[in-house]
Amino acid sequence: MKSQSILAQPKPAVCRTGRTVPSRLVPGRAVRPLPVLRFKKDSADSDVDEIMLLEKAIKLAKDRAAKAKEVAAAPAPAPAAGASGYTGAAFTIKTFNAISPVGLQRFPRGNYVVSGEDSQLPASPMAIMLRSHQLKVEEVPPTVRGIVRCGAGVNNIPVDQMTERGIPVFNTPGANANAVKELVICGMLLAARGIVEGHKHVENVIYKEENMDYEKVAKRIEKDKAKFVGSEIQGKTLGVIGLGAIGGRVVNAALALGMNVVGYDPVLSLDAAWKLPGDRMGRAESLEDLLKVSDYITVHVPYIKGATHHMLNGVNLKLCKPGVHLLNFARGEIIDGEAVADLYKSGALTGKYVSDFADPFLSGHPKHLVLPHLGASTEEAEDNSAAMAADTLKDFLETGTIRNSVNFPQTVLDRKPGHIGGRLCIVNKNEAGVLGQITTYLGSQGVNIEQQINTSKGGIAYTVLDFGEVADPSGLQSGLGAACPGVISSRFIGNVFEDEIGQPGTFFWVRWAQDKQDMVRLQGGAAAAVSVTPAILGADVGAGVAAAAAATVPVRSAVTQPTAAAGLATYGRVEGVVEEGAGVVIPGAGVKAAAPAALTSRWPQPPQPLLWLLAAVVALLVMALGGR
Repeated sequence: MKSQSILAQPKPAVCRTGRTVPSRLVPGRAVRPLPVLRFKKDSADSDVDEIMLLEKAIKLAKDRAAKAKEVAAAPAPAPAAGASGYTGAAFTIKTFNAISPVGLQRFPRGNYVVSGEDSQLPASPMAIMLRSHQLKVEEVPPTVRGIVRCGAGVNNIPVDQMTERGIPVFNTPGANANAVKELVICGMLLAARGIVEGHKHVENVIYKEENMDYEKVAKRIEKDKAKFVGSEIQGKTLGVIGLGAIGGRVVNAALALGMNVVGYDPVLSLDAAWKLPGDRMGRAESLEDLLKVSDYITVHVPYIKGATHHMLNGVNLKLCKPGVHLLNFARGEIIDGEAVADLYKSGALTGKYVSDFADPFLSGHPKHLVLPHLGASTEEAEDNSAAMAADTLKDFLETGTIRNSVNFPQTVLDRKPGHIGGRLCIVNKNEAGVLGQITTYLGSQGVNIEQQINTSKGGIAYTVLDFGEVADPSGLQSGLGAACPGVISSRFIGNVFEDEIGQPGTFFWVRWAQDKQDMVRLQGGAAAAVSVTPAILGADVGAGVAAAAAATVPVRSAVTQPTAAAGLATYGRVEGVVEEGAGVVIPGAGVKAAAPAALTSRWPQPPQPLLWLLAAVVALLVMALGGR
């Protein structure tokens, strides 16, 4: 019997050119034949296959977008709460843009109502969730307690105004870090190898000049490669400005590609520092030191007016090597485009500027490689950002915890095991004595504080206190606001989803900024616009308000209690401020307020007889319409 060879001899595979490809032989192991690649000879068939593939990809994208829209706009089903049987009010969240279903599905139905349509929300939203929508101040009703962006940058949100109103703005740092990192690496290769220029040359020159003749095109492509000689990135020095979630990943990726890396970050956090590769990278003592030694420079810092605006400018860019390549996938305003254009014009800069932001001074410049804003535009990044945003918002609404906020301090206070009672989350001015005023007032009301935490960031402080059961959370907060001028807003959180007193968002108090009057829109409120200035006004709005005319009431503070009562779209209880000893009556059935008093109107008041005449005319019109 013939001995069996230890080397299997499979049939040779066939490559596209028809040549045989020798199979790899492994001693002592039977080798499976390589698969035979078959190609259709008819180019038309190949084109059809490609078209079908593209159509399938487009259909998948459309289906995904439609599903996201369907999830966002779907009305909440009849309340059904899981194991607890909770059937009370739900947290309401307004969305802008198409949010990934991966994030939206993290909000339990029945406990949350999430929609991009106001008509689908049972009450004015308590939070806003968005991506790139340019949020306007007037789009934020008084009921909103938090805003979250599915992404890192928040320059599409009026952060300063939200801070004045006591509203934390959250983002999702790191959720899109890998997607941006990959685009940065791509940008370096585009700058180094003349890839974009070469492609344009083939499309716009060779194809046209050779009239799409395949043999001529093939020869020309081989010949013209000399026009686009580039350089390798291995061994070059990459300067990374900003070493957070994205910058840290870029550092590690560049090192893996054999680059030298120098980093600069004057505000590096401890968490970010732990993720850096230690001695394998260099650290610049100043931005200028980094600019002098880098062959590539990439920026990964947030855009902050007065801080990172034109961080790279006409002065410090002159320190760079002439052939340096600039990469900006952070924010367009961080690099001064006019300065870059001037350096190109003078010949002081010859490297490329790759970004996904347009610049008016560089439009059409051959050295400026502009991409669509693709940094976070991957399915994975959108899903990660939406999920992280949803978790951050849920944690804040249900427990008052603040993580990943750009304008509020990180604040985490875990509830004690078995705690039954209330939690008060207070936004106040970061000034001496305010915390003492808060605790003194609560003590005067018989509130025993079980645990508390107080944190601050800039001019804002955030205080969270746990205590026992409270019979009147609304009254407690109203009194706190009156007794403590430094309190901007407060929110009572009971045993969420467990009992009536813990219904989400039922009790919260807001003091509007004192240096301006803010307009609060009431559907079915007063028929006159009233200018209100310091002490306390209370108005309980009932179902009969729907009959009254809609009015715009400028107030400086408001207590809001979302309700589904007829005629009330924004909230059910308003507390503003009036002159000492004065009261305000808001006309309409079901409305109760303090005793009538003279109002400071924004317009001259009509004489009393004219008011009687107008009332008579309205009554006659109502009778006439009723008779029809």
